[in-house]
Amino acid sequence: MLKPCDVLIIGSGAGGSAAAHHLVRAGLRVALVEKGLELPRDARTLDVQQVVHEGRFKSAETWLDGRGKRFAPEEYFNLGGKTKWYGAALLRYDAREFLSDAEHQCPAWPIQDQDLTAYYAQAEQMLGVREFECEPDLSRISRRLTRTSPAWRTEALPLGLSPRIADNAVEARHFDGFASPAGLKSDAETVFLNPIRQSPNFELLTGSTVTDLVAQSGDATAIEGVRLADGRVLRARVVLLAAGALHSPRLLQRYIESAGLTARLPCYPNVGRNLKMHLLTAMVAVSPRRMSDAIRKTRLFLSTELPHSSVQPLGFDGELIGTLIPKIIPRWLARQIGNRSYGFFLQTEDGAHRDNCVRAASAASAGLPVLDYDAARTPAALAEHEQLVRRFRSALLRTGMMAFAERIGPAGTAHVSGTLTAGANPASSVVDGDGQVHGLQSLYVVDGSVLPRSSRVNPSLTIYAWSLRIAQALSSRLSQTTNAIRSAST
Repeated sequence: MLKPCDVLIIGSGAGGSAAAHHLVRAGLRVALVEKGLELPRDARTLDVQQVVHEGRFKSAETWLDGRGKRFAPEEYFNLGGKTKWYGAALLRYDAREFLSDAEHQCPAWPIQDQDLTAYYAQAEQMLGVREFECEPDLSRISRRLTRTSPAWRTEALPLGLSPRIADNAVEARHFDGFASPAGLKSDAETVFLNPIRQSPNFELLTGSTVTDLVAQSGDATAIEGVRLADGRVLRARVVLLAAGALHSPRLLQRYIESAGLTARLPCYPNVGRNLKMHLLTAMVAVSPRRMSDAIRKTRLFLSTELPHSSVQPLGFDGELIGTLIPKIIPRWLARQIGNRSYGFFLQTEDGAHRDNCVRAASAASAGLPVLDYDAARTPAALAEHEQLVRRFRSALLRTGMMAFAERIGPAGTAHVSGTLTAGANPASSVVDGDGQVHGLQSLYVVDGSVLPRSSRVNPSLTIYAWSLRIAQALSSRLSQTTNAIRSAST
């Protein structure tokens, strides 16, 4: 049995690492458990062959889809979680994206946008979020597109990248979808964990899989720790779920069922439900001229006619864009086309539907977890995304660029969210506005599974902000309790 701590965190992605940083700096004893190991600090995480073609660093965990077909979601188990591999686009949700939108099947948040304002600012400051100058090729594309298609506008895309990245040609062209060995990308490990690694009140356990939640003896609703795969038990005053939207709900579902709480917790039927993926399409626009931009991912494209959608360039150079070109094209020709192309990432906010869900492994699923997702269950989102693809392709054509597109299927889980949705009513949500699981003491959620809406932009900054907000409230409460106990004992 490991030494008890104040807070135990499961997972080291955006939410887990941000919470750990705040709680350790507040003087609390924190243990963070990560299933994966640290990534290598060399060029392997920038190598296209190893990262893209071999998928060396991706999880090999096998799942079933809603039709019973086996597949492997694009998940990563490593210190820092998916943030090591994200494209560093760090945007705030718009105020309207905290409200309900029944037509688009979007529920309201249990908090207001103002409740995250200070934490957005704190996260942006810590992550070094900044705007980069629009490079020549993208500047030319943007000018022509907005002139010939007036419904479109562009704005600067805030990025969590060091300004020094422009001086590193390899990293400048390989940050989107790659891990930075030089620390030039503001990921969760670099920004939040590294500064506290040597703190005496912080313990980091990598390569450690959490198998079960552990409750107090005699009270199944009071969570006090976890059991690891090797049988060890780690206890804490508070447990934070931060394993990600595909993994946190499975832990909670297994616990509720094994503890016999399915009938006692109104939130149980919602665990794993309302999964949101973003509707995503990768588009490659081909030009007669060679492209020379390095960072590329510096502008956000928005349309007044598509309020739930956005487009951002892919931070891919010609070599990487070549990997997106249909396999029917000879590879030597694909590389030539890639050098004359710009990649774009089209995304539309997904609606919430109960049948889009994650289920823990069971005998009925042959011992495999299930990711059951069908975009047709949210028809308004699907219709807007199809319009997005058509209209952006047409807008590019007016600039003289021909484009082809490929939908990203359910295996593309980069933006998955919503499986432990936050809400005021336990009958329709899993956690409350303070992040606590309805009906369970001392169990909170700080990862993307809480998001009631996926918005039209990347979720990472909102996950950081949510986690910092929950961590600040917890640190105040736990510190007050500790001080009260100390005062009573003297």
